[in-house]
Amino acid sequence: MAAVLAVDGERTSGQDIRTQNVTACSAVSNIVKSSLGPTGLDKMLVDQIGDVTISNDGATILRKLDVQHPAAKVLVELSQHQDEEVGDGTTSVVILAAELLRRGNDLVKRKIHPTSVISGFRVAVREACNYIRDQLAVNIDTLGKDALMNVARTSMSSKILAAEMDFFADFVVRGALRVKTTNNNGGVSVPIKQINVLRAIGKGARDSIFVEGYALNCTIASQAMPRAVHKAKIAFLDFNVSKQKLPLGVSIELKDPTELAAVHAREAELLKERIAKVVASGANVVFTTKAIDDLAVKYFVEHGVVGVRRCKKDDLRRIAKACGGKLMLTLADLEGQESFDASNLGEAELVAQENVGDNELIVVRGCKEAKAASMILRGPNTYVLDEMDRSVHDSLCAVKRVLESGNVVPGGGAVEVALSMYLENFARTLGSREQLAIAEFASALLVIPKTLAVNAALDATDLTAKLCTLHRAAQENAEKKGYARYGLDLFEGKPRDNIAAGVLEPAMGKIKCIQFATEAAMSILRIDDLIKLNPKADPKGAHEHEDDYE
Repeated sequence: MAAVLAVDGERTSGQDIRTQNVTACSAVSNIVKSSLGPTGLDKMLVDQIGDVTISNDGATILRKLDVQHPAAKVLVELSQHQDEEVGDGTTSVVILAAELLRRGNDLVKRKIHPTSVISGFRVAVREACNYIRDQLAVNIDTLGKDALMNVARTSMSSKILAAEMDFFADFVVRGALRVKTTNNNGGVSVPIKQINVLRAIGKGARDSIFVEGYALNCTIASQAMPRAVHKAKIAFLDFNVSKQKLPLGVSIELKDPTELAAVHAREAELLKERIAKVVASGANVVFTTKAIDDLAVKYFVEHGVVGVRRCKKDDLRRIAKACGGKLMLTLADLEGQESFDASNLGEAELVAQENVGDNELIVVRGCKEAKAASMILRGPNTYVLDEMDRSVHDSLCAVKRVLESGNVVPGGGAVEVALSMYLENFARTLGSREQLAIAEFASALLVIPKTLAVNAALDATDLTAKLCTLHRAAQENAEKKGYARYGLDLFEGKPRDNIAAGVLEPAMGKIKCIQFATEAAMSILRIDDLIKLNPKADPKGAHEHEDDYE
């Protein structure tokens, strides 16, 4: 009920605020629900200035929405967190969190205390994650060389690249394996930021190109420079390579006009000295995030050095890390002089300007410290290219998780149904009130296979019941253990062995999805009071002269 406070605001407490929160979160979930799975539909979002985004990626859709309700904002942040942490499963995590919240609220209406519900959810999520690790996860090494390709295909099957998923899955796996590194303890790391994804309008998706090297969407500063440099030593600069200009507000007063020529000559001399310091260190390629003026280009050409201007700072940081160099903000040293040390240079086998499709790109190959890869995506317009970029990123993240953890699980709702059957049995072994919450948690997990079936225009109740029967048999009868791998075939409308069919997802992604969804549901369920302060009136005269500036 709403009550007026002594402070300037309104208080809503008890069941009213819980119902409000559940309604707001269900509304957010319903927006993305129809975009789940390989047969999911896309959303078109138009912002205030008319920019259009077409996507079925849950995190992208929710990021573009202007959500006002504080509880619904938790789900929006949840999808962003899943995107950052795992990269895939952003729609599933929101749908599951909203369903857990709805079922938790139903228990509270039946006079179960929220603390008991939260405690039961916490037990359920711990048991679920342990069951995935111990029973459902399959080591990638036992599935053969196509397993990584199948992980990439599964991630792309629900995206715009579904028609060309074999073609792009090859790109993704090659890129991930190229940048994969192993440390001394045997741990695997896949820095997917070392895979640069560029976009170029024109041609079709199958005209996209994979480049073994880091590609920059830049060109050399002058055609008089070499187009390729072998055994490149690269200087990375984050300042203008141009004539020195006086700072703002600083001026020189000259009485003799002939002295002006001396000032200009000194400016040119300073630039020449700077370039000489960089060249003397052994650099034969210079990348800068800022400008290279005509005089600097002249000096670079004289020394046979390749200069590339207007590079993105993020790109230079990654290339510098891969080549063992440093991005220099200035040439100033501790003595107040200017110097450039050879230790700041990065090394690569080849830096060349190459024709890729209709464009010319700078490609850095054979980096000293780490390998890099690039993809140039082709498509008819920016909307398609943006969605292709998101699809490739999600697929890269899925392959990264599999390479780092080494485990996969069957897709198509197999994990959720298996956990639901297991938790139902587990709840019966408990004598406390938590068993009700665990049973509701088990039922909530079925929302994923049901939504997948509904989006495929299939009978969700019938298919989910068949899948539940198979998984119950797998858990009760050791001879039928193979049924634990069964999930939905949304094109044939029947259950199938999804490990054999190649529908694979990262085990780590599933575990994180369930953990994040449960944490979000518990944090919202814990709320039993909302105190909303009234907006303060404008100070007197704040808008008095507003019309004068319009």
